[in-house]
Amino acid sequence: MTALLNAGRRLSIWKDIHGQDLIEYALFSGFLAAASGAVLPDIVTSISTVLSKVVDVLASTSFTTAPGG
Repeated sequence: MTALLNAGRRLSIWKDIHGQDLIEYALFSGFLAAASGAVLPDIVTSISTVLSKVVDVLASTSFTTAPGG
């Protein structure tokens, strides 16, 4: 068991926080869009249009792996 814990501590995945801010902003943006849609039902189509454009842009972007990954 100790060997397993030591191996887990050596993994850099526990220390890797790259991209954490981006994920937090994305989650907050999604929450804000959902809350806005619930409060103001008239803007749901506008939110849907914007999110569809974001998905299209992300789909057309080529992703590369991070250095060392």
